[in-house]
Amino acid sequence: MDYTLNFGAVFRGFDDLLAGLLLGLEMGLGGLLIGSLIGIVAALAAVYGGRPARILVALYVGLIRNVPILVLALFAFFALPSIGIRFDNVITFAAVLAVYAGAYLTESFRAAIQVIPKGITEAAQSIGLTRTGTAIWVILPIALRNALPSVGNNFISLFKDTSIAAVIAVPELTFQARKINNESFRVIEVWMIASLMYVFTCALIATGLRRLEAAFPKF
Repeated sequence: MDYTLNFGAVFRGFDDLLAGLLLGLEMGLGGLLIGSLIGIVAALAAVYGGRPARILVALYVGLIRNVPILVLALFAFFALPSIGIRFDNVITFAAVLAVYAGAYLTESFRAAIQVIPKGITEAAQSIGLTRTGTAIWVILPIALRNALPSVGNNFISLFKDTSIAAVIAVPELTFQARKINNESFRVIEVWMIASLMYVFTCALIATGLRRLEAAFPKF
């Protein structure tokens, strides 16, 4: 074996790798925020809504959770433009992340709502809050705290899933690493550094989330 490590090409393209990493974080965070909104609305509908709302939520969750995110990305990028729905590549993939995350976060928020003691709901209604007011001002803040670990895990998963965006030419970290690899043929060096960047970033996110969880009391 005469392969000699040479990180020169990686270091020359490190700015591109870093830009791809930041783009991945932006897409992951955007997908998480919009996905959380979807999840909250869907969870409230599933718990407090009528039968039609529960059926719609079940269909959405069941469909999205059983379709690979790669298939969703390819559908959004190649199929939707054929019916006139076309967006920038980055926006398209961020939207896919949001829809994908929303299905998983729906279950997280629903579980977080359902474990809240009924006494809290009864106490809120006893002071004059309506059912809607209780859900928004009492139940939802508690559920958000209870679901925080799950939301954090979803953020890490979404960030790693941004690597799939390389297949639709979104210039995130994996795309940039593949580009450098194709230009330099430094296979080991490029993917070693890219992997370490993913690992280091995920570790930082996990550390920040643990501190955030510790800052809020759990109900």
